[in-house]
Amino acid sequence: MTPTDQTWLEQLMQMKEAVEKLQAQLNTTQDHTLLSVIDEDDLTGSADSDSVFDEIDIGDEYYSSDFFEDGDIDQDGPLYDRNWLFVQCAEHCAKHGGALGLEDLSSNLLSILSSNSNNDELQSSLTDILGYEDLELVGDLILHRHSIVNSSITVQQKSDQEPKLADDIILRLMTKEQREQALRLQDLEHKLRPLGPKLAEPSSNYPHIYRSHDAGNTLSAAGKKYSLPLGSKKEDHERYEEITVPAIKVGVRRPGEKRVLISEMDKLCQYTFKGYTSLNRMQSLLYEVAYKTNENMLICAPTGAGKTDAAMLTILNTIARNIPSPITDDPHAESFYCEKDNFKIVYVAPMKALAAEVVEKLGKCLAWLGIEVRELTGDMHLTKAEILRTQIIVTTPEKWDVVTRKSTGDVELVQKVRLLIIDEVHMLHDDRGAVIESIVARTQRQVESTQSMIRIIGLSATLPNYVDVASFLKVNPYAGLFYFDASFRPVPLEQHFVGVRGKAGSKQSNENLDRTAFAKVKEMLEKGHQVMVFVHSRKDTVKTARRFYELAMDEQCAELFTSETHPRYSLAVQEMNRSKARELRDLFPKGFGVHHAGMPRSDRNLMERLFGDGLIKVLCCTATLAWGVNLPAAAVVIKGTHLYSSEKGAFVDLGILDVLQIFGRAGRPQFQQTGVGYICTTLDKLPHYLSAITQQQPIESRLREKMIDNLNAEIALGTVTTIHEGVQWLGYSYMFVRWKKNPLGYGIDWQEFQDDPSLIQRRRTLIMSAARHLQKLQMIIFNEITETLAPKDLGRIASNFYVLSTSIEIFNTLLKPNQSEADILAILALSGEFDNIQARDSESQELQNLRESSCCPCAIPGQTDSAHGKTNILLQAYISRANLEDFALVADSAYVAQNAVRICRALFMIALNRRWGRLCQVLLSMGKSIEKRLWSFRHPLAQFDLPNYIVQKLEEKESTSHIESLREMQVGEIGSLVNNRSMGPTIAKLLGNFPTVGIDVKIAPLNRDVLKVHLWIKPQFKWNDRIHGNSESYWILVENSDTSEIYHSEYFILTKRKLNDDHELHFTIPLSDPLPSQIYVRASSDRWLGVETVEPVSFQHLIRPDTESVYTELLDLQPLPITALKNPILENIYGQRFRYFNPMQTQIFHTLYHTSENVLLGSPTGSGKTIACELAMWWAFREKPTSKVVYIAPMKALVRERVKDWKARVTGPMGKKLVELTGDNTPDTRTISDADIIITTPEKWDGISRSWKTRNYVKKVSLVIIDEIHLLGGDRGPILEIIVSRMNYIASQTEGSVRLMGMSTACANATDLANWLGVKNGLFNFKHSVRPVPLEIFIDGFPEQSGFCPLMQSMNRPAFLAIKTHSPTKPVIIFVASRRQTRLTARDLIAFCGLEDNPRRFLQMPESELDSLLDQVKDSSVKEALSFGIGLHHAGLVESDRQLVEELFTYNKIQVLVATSTLAWGVNLPAHLVIVKGTQFFDAKTEGYKDMDLTDVLQMLGRAGRPQFDDSGIARIFTQDSKKEFYKYFLHTGFPVESSLHKVVADHLGAEVSAGTIATKQDALDYLTWTFFFRRLHKNPTYYGLEISLEDHDGASSMRAANGYMVGLVNNSVEELQKSGCVIGHSNGDLDPTPLGKIASYYYLSHKTVRNLLRRAKPNASFEDCLTWMCTAAEYDELPVRHNEDLINTELSKNLPYKAERLRVPMWDPHVKAYLLIQAFLSRIDLPISDYVTDQNSVLDQSIRIIQASIDVLAELGHLSSCLMMITLLQCIKQARWYNDGPLSILPGVDVLLEKQRQSPPATLGELPTLPAPVLEDVVQLIGVPKALQKRFHDAVAAIPDVELRIGKATQEKVELSLTRKNPALHPEFRIYAPKFPKPQTEGWFVIIGDIKADTVYALRRVNWPTAQNNRKASKSKPAVSTWLALPPGLNAALKLTVIVLSDGYQLETRQEVQLAEETVEAPRNIEK
Repeated sequence: MTPTDQTWLEQLMQMKEAVEKLQAQLNTTQDHTLLSVIDEDDLTGSADSDSVFDEIDIGDEYYSSDFFEDGDIDQDGPLYDRNWLFVQCAEHCAKHGGALGLEDLSSNLLSILSSNSNNDELQSSLTDILGYEDLELVGDLILHRHSIVNSSITVQQKSDQEPKLADDIILRLMTKEQREQALRLQDLEHKLRPLGPKLAEPSSNYPHIYRSHDAGNTLSAAGKKYSLPLGSKKEDHERYEEITVPAIKVGVRRPGEKRVLISEMDKLCQYTFKGYTSLNRMQSLLYEVAYKTNENMLICAPTGAGKTDAAMLTILNTIARNIPSPITDDPHAESFYCEKDNFKIVYVAPMKALAAEVVEKLGKCLAWLGIEVRELTGDMHLTKAEILRTQIIVTTPEKWDVVTRKSTGDVELVQKVRLLIIDEVHMLHDDRGAVIESIVARTQRQVESTQSMIRIIGLSATLPNYVDVASFLKVNPYAGLFYFDASFRPVPLEQHFVGVRGKAGSKQSNENLDRTAFAKVKEMLEKGHQVMVFVHSRKDTVKTARRFYELAMDEQCAELFTSETHPRYSLAVQEMNRSKARELRDLFPKGFGVHHAGMPRSDRNLMERLFGDGLIKVLCCTATLAWGVNLPAAAVVIKGTHLYSSEKGAFVDLGILDVLQIFGRAGRPQFQQTGVGYICTTLDKLPHYLSAITQQQPIESRLREKMIDNLNAEIALGTVTTIHEGVQWLGYSYMFVRWKKNPLGYGIDWQEFQDDPSLIQRRRTLIMSAARHLQKLQMIIFNEITETLAPKDLGRIASNFYVLSTSIEIFNTLLKPNQSEADILAILALSGEFDNIQARDSESQELQNLRESSCCPCAIPGQTDSAHGKTNILLQAYISRANLEDFALVADSAYVAQNAVRICRALFMIALNRRWGRLCQVLLSMGKSIEKRLWSFRHPLAQFDLPNYIVQKLEEKESTSHIESLREMQVGEIGSLVNNRSMGPTIAKLLGNFPTVGIDVKIAPLNRDVLKVHLWIKPQFKWNDRIHGNSESYWILVENSDTSEIYHSEYFILTKRKLNDDHELHFTIPLSDPLPSQIYVRASSDRWLGVETVEPVSFQHLIRPDTESVYTELLDLQPLPITALKNPILENIYGQRFRYFNPMQTQIFHTLYHTSENVLLGSPTGSGKTIACELAMWWAFREKPTSKVVYIAPMKALVRERVKDWKARVTGPMGKKLVELTGDNTPDTRTISDADIIITTPEKWDGISRSWKTRNYVKKVSLVIIDEIHLLGGDRGPILEIIVSRMNYIASQTEGSVRLMGMSTACANATDLANWLGVKNGLFNFKHSVRPVPLEIFIDGFPEQSGFCPLMQSMNRPAFLAIKTHSPTKPVIIFVASRRQTRLTARDLIAFCGLEDNPRRFLQMPESELDSLLDQVKDSSVKEALSFGIGLHHAGLVESDRQLVEELFTYNKIQVLVATSTLAWGVNLPAHLVIVKGTQFFDAKTEGYKDMDLTDVLQMLGRAGRPQFDDSGIARIFTQDSKKEFYKYFLHTGFPVESSLHKVVADHLGAEVSAGTIATKQDALDYLTWTFFFRRLHKNPTYYGLEISLEDHDGASSMRAANGYMVGLVNNSVEELQKSGCVIGHSNGDLDPTPLGKIASYYYLSHKTVRNLLRRAKPNASFEDCLTWMCTAAEYDELPVRHNEDLINTELSKNLPYKAERLRVPMWDPHVKAYLLIQAFLSRIDLPISDYVTDQNSVLDQSIRIIQASIDVLAELGHLSSCLMMITLLQCIKQARWYNDGPLSILPGVDVLLEKQRQSPPATLGELPTLPAPVLEDVVQLIGVPKALQKRFHDAVAAIPDVELRIGKATQEKVELSLTRKNPALHPEFRIYAPKFPKPQTEGWFVIIGDIKADTVYALRRVNWPTAQNNRKASKSKPAVSTWLALPPGLNAALKLTVIVLSDGYQLETRQEVQLAEETVEAPRNIEK
């Protein structure tokens, strides 16, 4: 190396050191554009306290860990990035030369550093390239590899790289002086260079960040002070100091950036953005993401940049997704159909005023689509119907939090939300930030749990740490994060920060403020601008305007303010003069206007209009104008920043949000280039506003302060049930995002953060401490061992009513059961919500005056100047409607009242929960008083708008202070009373509208300890929509009269629609000794003061039945082997399943198998009762081989199960015949006679055994087994009673005896049941514990909800947790109340699985097998559920689906089965765990929810535990809290069985009279003594409404009373039957049957159906008449009408020939449904829901019976034409066609329209079989039968009978005739072609003799063909039948009679006239029908 080179190299090294020192010195300088006005001292020295550039300590509060990662920044060294690498490579090349050029070397090094090599490998690779001379560089590269790789080169730096290198080389060639000069220039350039990207947020990589500089905040040289943007200047004045921040230039469009034209958008957008030409620059940039994707978004943009329209794009995206044909398919589509019910959009606005503005804007834009936009805030409540109708709901954060934190809430609403827009999301750092955090976290967890897509859009002002907020909102920063800086303001804003001198609040300061603000206003007016002056109270608006006018007069510049020169000035003056506000009229000529929320709407609108038109120069207003009304001005002045906050109870600083919003109103795009904003504050506040508005500090989380309340809300909602879930929940919060970014700011040190990067321990600690606190307050149950969290009622109440945990702590201590109004007011005043209320000296006098006046009738503890004293006074003054003077008191009063209502309601719920009756009344009344602003001691009519003097008159007299006494007065009397005649009618009308209700109560004891209460509520007022709205609600409370303890409470809602219906409530209450003398049933209105009805219920006549439960102990016996049967066949039958009988069967074996004792066996489901009844059956077949056994099961499902089981096991080996007798299956008499075992339902056996005298097989019965005999108490119980009584009666009338065996679950009154059954030694009543598999039962109570579905939904998560706890892998059955609930429950379970590690945890089969099975499934809900291992089971499924589900569950392929209660009875599918999810079901008759029978619940529990697999079973019963005790009690003791025969005794007596069993009333009384009802009447008289005093209970008088009761019962029944024409009663007590009675009995119809027909029957009835008569039959009273089915009925009615309105009953009436379902069947239209298909089958099932009976009744009445029309109806129903559809319409493939138009033959269906083949082919072509269906058509034609009628001998006594079928039948049983009818029908014929002219029937008979069994050749040859018809005596032989033969299934008719011969012959004996 030459000396020259050596020198040059030394110089280079010195230069490098100098540069590095300079860089080290400047590295902390972070100014982007430093103020030229600030000298060096200002930058480094300390400033005085008033300086704007105060030192801001960057310690805990502003220090953020985002600034440092992996040692990226070395405070003393250079910034290691790619630029640094480039310079090092240049130096290396200059030093060492080498083969690699500069570009290649740098890219090689970069790729090595980017690789995954570890440091050792890296060192080796780098040394290979750089050599050992540069080891220091190698070390630097390894140490800072991440910084270098992760850094990026900015555009400016890229372009500068080449020159830099050149500079570097030139530098080496310079002289020393030149080099020093260059370094000085470099120093200056470095000072002015933007901050490196590492110190700002790492945002430069994100595509949608639009700002003019890279760095975030500009910091001073020492890194501690904020500096101001370039061009800012500071001025000092005598009164104030002013800093001006210049307007940033409006951003220019970048290359390639263009606005989106409205014309280029699709029609959906074009119609919405009508009047726009294009989107603005900001909206155009985000259009693609907002409208065309479903990405979550955060849009940060300055106020006025057009964020609402950006939100509109996301709304349109959601709407477009709910338009069935996607807009993308056809962008030019002109008309749209939007499925509005599928989605909801929620727009969360920070203030009510803003909400109103948003509603108006969105509503206007979307009106064309019919989209409803409504406000849901504290002021605006929506009814459920309104919520359903609304698509976009604009609400406030608190309101939405309340809606979503109710587990029930508006489930409909919450689950349908598809878009959540949160406006002003930067409120996160506000006090309300915690609310937004909980809303977002809840929404995101909902998205994850339900797998539903809810898009979240955050709108905010420009935030410094927008990346954090984006991460919290789960926004993808590369897609949905948009940041627009101030250059996107439509009008740039010049900001003036003015700090007035003087101590804040002092007189001098206030004076300076007025004068300074005035000076600024004047300055603006001189420039020709209008100004808005914002002040902070309503009073201050007028005060400021007047003060400014005074100052203008002083300075002689008043002409600046006036607008007299304006062309519209004179018109405006006229408008102003019409305003009632004197201040406005005074100020307008002076050029001033006033605007605040307290003004009438008309005045506010006038001010807005005049200011907008330029007629008002200065508008003094409050901040609501900035939020609620879009009214810009050239300049805005904020006068003062001190405002009163009622929440804080003190003066606070104006929020930054408000300042930004007000500044947003400055500048009108159409008039000014810039807007001007002044903020005039005190000098001490100047730095705060300056730094906050120009720099904006990072926003932090406020969740920690509200942690306890928010956690309680999540626990109450059920989303957090364990500590682990709590930790997860916190992970969704903004607090967690900031913890990780700024740990020190939240007290987390570095070490903790490094040890636990996810901060799980920190979250856990926080949740644990909050949970412990909540448990201490009794709000939750926290199990520290299992770490589970369960809500308690107190916690739920606090959550639902938004009550603070601090308040709950106070209530727990202070609430007592007997407190007065004064005590309650004192407690309310102590609530945590009012802690902020402060008493000020300036108010003390006014408060003291209020306290001493009549405004405060209740005593007030404590001092006036204490916070709670002030709160109490304000609350009482508010109720008294006192006028307050001090404006701060007015604000405080509104705040107190608003919160007090809520807290009072919460206290009421707490008292209700604690069963404190007296306190409930006080609290309910107090809550209503605050709402109505009326004390409860005032007259109730004061709630209406009556003049005050009228109310005082009413209050003067004690006698008129009650509504009832006033109602008894005449209108004139009322007028006289109030000294005002004209007011009489008004008051009388109001009295009629006053919503009082009457109560009737009936009590029925179930046993000593439980009383059943029946309640009837009768409204006693006229409905007025204006007064009552849609509904009135009442609290029904049942209280102990002595202690006021509440036994039962219920919330009852009365709707206008149901005003005149019966309102029944049924519930049970506990009885304990000593009994109170009476109970009070109280109905209190939830809204109206003075509406309370109290009904005392005396216990004087209450006789509590002594139900001594007799239980059989299970003996410890050796299990009996099956060889004890001593019958090889039987041993073989049982040997396949078991070798020994179980303990219970062993104990009863002898009685059943070896004796003829009657037996009552009570034992739990699953204990082996079926085998027990089989033992009795073997006894019958052994002892009486020719006899029959009847097995009666209460449900078809049980019958089917028994038939299936016995056919498979029993009948074959034993050689016995079995027959099933149900509504679905009615074999002929011979089949029944041949059978040995008859399995039937109670109704069917009752119908058959009524005619026992003529049916020998009934007399042959030796054993009747009645399963589930405890159902005696149910609706079908009376039939069981009659059957047993009848079988005993038959046995007493014939030689043979009938053995009775009853089987039930354990009964509480088994002895009574046994005595009635005639059991002597055969009573076995085993407890519930006697099960082969022990059962563990848990009863879970759930809080009452405002609806059935919400209650059910609140049970879904606990059900899922129960499965995880008790049966994670074993089978589970969940029983629900309805088919709809099976679907909803399964859907929720799937959602909960989605949150698990294994979403298909319930599926136990491979995917391939599942896919093949799913192809077979018809029902989509079943398909969806099965794919997650969950089965659905209910009666609405098609048979194949049901069987598949049963099979999969049986073989453990699926783990969970969700089923309706029918499964418990019908199918024997046991499971390890059974969950009874809800114990109520919808009852159509009462249109309400009724409790399930306990027997149903027991049956469900019986499915728990599988004998072959489990050692124990588990059952969980989910019910309401109020029912928990009931189930606990009765599941333990068993339910007492009572009779319900007395309610329906008339029908049964009628049947027995028709059968001849009863001939007199005495017979009827004797007959009833056989019944169970008679026995229970003596035991439990109160239950049956028999009043006997307690003393006479066992005396002779009680016997007389009982006999009197029975006689009354018989007399009433006979009277009813006589009205129906079914019985003839004589004065001597004899009873004669009538033909109508026999018809009712024969067809098993109610006498009321016959009465209905008698009342309506007439000659010449139309088809519509006949259909109406049939559908109004009493048999359809019980047809289920489910929720909202009235709406379906309304729609259905519109589309059917006969409108349902004709029936003149409401649309929810079951008869309407029957009427519509029959019509739908005749029209062959598809029904809207699967439930209707099932219901239609049941309607059709009954219809045949009803029509056939109607035909007989009409024949009996002699109406021939009506009788024929009724037969036509029968034919139509069997064929599913209308009578006028054309005769061939019943055949397959026939086009009904073509058939109706056809003129050619055949004219009737009867001609069809006789047509020649070619003619038939022509007919086929004519009526359009498709080729594919022609074979079926010909088959159907072949089935149509061709009948010949021959009349034999015809005399006046009878006519003989024969029918011959000329073509053979295709089916041996003569089945008719009726493909649509659910059950197969056989050919039958009506033969009628009548006089057509006289329209009279003389005789009618049914004729059937002899079946194949009776006549082997019948079906093959031509079947024939001969019959005769008896004519009424004395018939004139000259009459022209006609014999009409009609088919009962086809429209076939044959007529023949007959001439009667006069000779008489002996009539043959009567033949049975």
